[in-house]
Amino acid sequence: MIANHPKAADHRGMKKPDWLKVRAPAGENYGRIRNLLGELKIATVCQEARCPNMGECWAGGTATMMLMGEVCTRGCKFCNVKTGNPKGILDPSEPEKVAYSIAQMGLEYVVLTSVDRDDLPDQGAQHFARTIRTIKKLDSHVTVEVLTPDFRGERDLVEQLVDAKPDVFAHNVETVERLQKSVRDPRAGYAQSLKVLEFVKAKDATRYTKTSLMLGLGETDSEIEQTLRDLRAIDCDVVTFGQYLQPTSRHLPVVEFVTPEKFQNWKTIAEGMGFLYVASGPLVRSSYRAGEFFMQALVAKQKRG
Repeated sequence: MIANHPKAADHRGMKKPDWLKVRAPAGENYGRIRNLLGELKIATVCQEARCPNMGECWAGGTATMMLMGEVCTRGCKFCNVKTGNPKGILDPSEPEKVAYSIAQMGLEYVVLTSVDRDDLPDQGAQHFARTIRTIKKLDSHVTVEVLTPDFRGERDLVEQLVDAKPDVFAHNVETVERLQKSVRDPRAGYAQSLKVLEFVKAKDATRYTKTSLMLGLGETDSEIEQTLRDLRAIDCDVVTFGQYLQPTSRHLPVVEFVTPEKFQNWKTIAEGMGFLYVASGPLVRSSYRAGEFFMQALVAKQKRG
């Protein structure tokens, strides 16, 4: 067990430590993917959320597709995605465009995520499910991970995605229970997010479930441990830990830059609790190449029976 740290210092205005510095995106494959996505007008969370691993992932031929546009109906205080009202606008050909782009990039593992679409009657559940099925129809060997909104905790909407049979179903709790209201949109919530992951397993116990925690927002070690216990209680398979980075001055400030050594300690603790896979590090994000390789191997093993 890691002892609780005292209240962390406020890091506003302080320089990032060396372990958070990354090279600017570059490389032939990075440029090819950027141009292809631009031509097809497909958004990626890599770009919208300013992911620090974008250069590494795109250079290696992987990307996380963001469905249903670039405008989110929620306003979480950590996220750099645009907030507003898309007014029900949805590209009906997007599932085909996404499937085509995946084939063109030659991906074997794809992550699909989306903005929240509270403006749609089904919050985009059917659109999400149709995209999964279209990808699988075009190439049944592609491993599909979805990183979904909470669909306001409506079980039937979550189950529509499970019925489309993504190989990995991810939904992020984002932070510990105490900090939910200060970090996430008021329509989100800790219990609601746990229910989403629980619904997946109740519908189909063979689906792998996954979630992610941002560290550095003022959480205590005991709160992180409780979150891990709550996740294991609903049989969540995979957890990732990453450093929260303030995207702009309008977003929540960083309270603590967590050291790589402490991230490694959390990895050890989570593995000891029985998670199938744990990715933990300052630059780790929900969609993370090392984790994708592990999950691809796990899914392949499951398919072989």
